[in-house]
Amino acid sequence: MPYGRYAIGAGVLIGTLVLVARPGLVHTVKVRLLGRSTVSARVAEFGRDARGRMAGHFAAAEVDYPPDRLLLAAFKSERELQVYAANTSGSWRRTLTYPILAASGALGPKLREGDRQVPEGIYEIESLNPNSRFHLSLRVSYPNAFDRQQGGRDGRQDLGGDIMIHGDQVSIGCLAMGDEVVEELFVLAADAGWRGVPVIISPVDFRQSEMPSDLAAPVPWVDELYEQIRPQVLSLPL
Repeated sequence: MPYGRYAIGAGVLIGTLVLVARPGLVHTVKVRLLGRSTVSARVAEFGRDARGRMAGHFAAAEVDYPPDRLLLAAFKSERELQVYAANTSGSWRRTLTYPILAASGALGPKLREGDRQVPEGIYEIESLNPNSRFHLSLRVSYPNAFDRQQGGRDGRQDLGGDIMIHGDQVSIGCLAMGDEVVEELFVLAADAGWRGVPVIISPVDFRQSEMPSDLAAPVPWVDELYEQIRPQVLSLPL
């Protein structure tokens, strides 16, 4: 329950809140009281600290900040998100590695709205959300053309959507990274130019393992999907 003192000045509600709640709820209340934020405002708010935490990793990888190229690779089995960056003429360098704190579902692609599955495929960052219920988020471009094609072949119409890489530690079909980590990812994507940044979501890290031999194929076309993902993963340095 919130407590605090509030004053109205120039039509703006100003106050101090003390809330016993999850960070996502605190953020939602703040946004409703103070108005919707913008990407640039969030970068100004979190940028200095986030860049400071990432600086040593980019220096060690010998990649300029912000990088000329950026790629995110998420591995469901390993519960890990890896960040790759490169200078204009350079090769990919693994610069950051984060644990995925929550991701619902099992190995296999997302098929429909409400199946709680994290999708698998080659996607892009579609937008940055500075007003996420889960602190901040990066929207992933699911469903892509392959997802829609297979949905049409299968007669599936409602494929779902709103797949995010976000803060907090809870997930229904998204990748929850924690608030501090998503601040870094958000600032990095904004600084590097997020449009067109690839996001690979793979069931396993094919550089080090294969799919479990006893795992039944969830759909007939899953091998075709993994033949798209595998070479993209194998092209990345460990």
